[in-house]
Amino acid sequence: MPVYNVTLNKDSSFEDYEKAKASAQQNGGVIQHEYNIIKGFTVEYSGAHTDLFESSDGIHVEQDSEVRTQ
Repeated sequence: MPVYNVTLNKDSSFEDYEKAKASAQQNGGVIQHEYNIIKGFTVEYSGAHTDLFESSDGIHVEQDSEVRTQ
């Protein structure tokens, strides 16, 4: 399964963050990592379910990938 980075807006509440994590897990996602500096997490998730996050206000989802500078 592909891995996705899920981040919430900085003004999102802790409750919003917990709801996003719970939604990912209830729909078959496995939390791989939680970030401490930003409100977000990495989840191993079926591509068919990313629309659940993308349709929510204040949540950004992008597929994890390698970034190169050159």
